[in-house]
Amino acid sequence: MTVPSPAQQLADHVQHLIGGGSFSPPGGWNHMGAVICDVSFQPRCNYAATLRPRLLQLQESWPDARTVRGFQSRIATEDLALAMRFHHAKKVATAHAITDLLAGHGVDTREDLHTWLDRQVNRAALRTVKGVGPKSINYLGTLVGRAEVAVDVHLRAFAAEAGVGDLRYEQLRAVYVKAAALLGHHRGGLEHAVWRYKSGAA
Repeated sequence: MTVPSPAQQLADHVQHLIGGGSFSPPGGWNHMGAVICDVSFQPRCNYAATLRPRLLQLQESWPDARTVRGFQSRIATEDLALAMRFHHAKKVATAHAITDLLAGHGVDTREDLHTWLDRQVNRAALRTVKGVGPKSINYLGTLVGRAEVAVDVHLRAFAAEAGVGDLRYEQLRAVYVKAAALLGHHRGGLEHAVWRYKSGAA
């Protein structure tokens, strides 16, 4: 008897619990202040109840922060923690550091960041920011419309339920990518469907 691959196990689990799709990828944001704050504040945060409403309010309050330079100008003179109603010094510091790094590399718009992330050297530069790891970089790509898989606790739990063993980040990410290919789904759409299922998002 042939033992199914981890990707096939995961694909079978998706079909059994979530269905055959199709699964729409998340849209992300067109406002770079929201992109930066999303990736900076999201870890260990209830996204739907806590973070998303604050990101929507930030876009309304700071329309000029649609670009990285506009956001950088805002946070140079105004308190980001106050604007986000999120008083977490480390997360605020991460947002400032990402902003400065992107601005220093000439990244200003969603389209700029989408293209900039094509190069591994740029992804490596992001890893120098305290608080930014592989998951954050993949998630940042998702926020600007790239076909990424950001493996978080929800995706790990779903994979474990499928019988996929405890794998390193990049290994499990590769399993999700292969499962999406087996099912004929957009990898970002599959990731988002699993995340919504496990997180209980409406």
